[in-house]
Amino acid sequence: MFTKLVKLDRRLFHYLFALSEARELGVLARQLSRTGDGPLYLILVFILMISHAKGEMLFYLALAGFVVELPLYLILKNAIKRTRPCHLELLSFDSGHSALTDKHLMALKRFEPSDKFSLPSGHTAGAFVMATSVAFIYPQWGYLVYLWALLVGGFRIALGVHYPLDILAGAALGSGSVFAILSIGFD
Repeated sequence: MFTKLVKLDRRLFHYLFALSEARELGVLARQLSRTGDGPLYLILVFILMISHAKGEMLFYLALAGFVVELPLYLILKNAIKRTRPCHLELLSFDSGHSALTDKHLMALKRFEPSDKFSLPSGHTAGAFVMATSVAFIYPQWGYLVYLWALLVGGFRIALGVHYPLDILAGAALGSGSVFAILSIGFD
């Protein structure tokens, strides 16, 4: 069962990565992926702390969510040690087993991630911590912030650094961390 899931995940990655390359989404993927970097979260939260009454609540909820998410992310990533698709596909190509074309393999070389393991996606986990925190404090922004978080995750696939299951795991980890804080009582 697990082997079938991994194969399906890899095939879905091939399809989505090739589709993103055909639509030339590389530049957009990089730009949107950068919005999932940590410093932007701090800027957003500090602006809201200064300008809005609920900004301080957002700060504390997001902070608590990251306090739960980050250690779990590090433990999972270093325990699972799933090779990133951009590294695995290049190794598979060298041995004659990659399903991607030469053009797609060259595209995989354009972006080098900061670490070598892919599961779970840290950018996606962080984006879902922020999205879930914002959606709880500002429910009217829920659809927009969850769409943004999904795009951050999806474009990590387009960059060739994550499989779809990495994104699902990151989304569950990020949202689940905030829900865990909310379940024990956040005021």
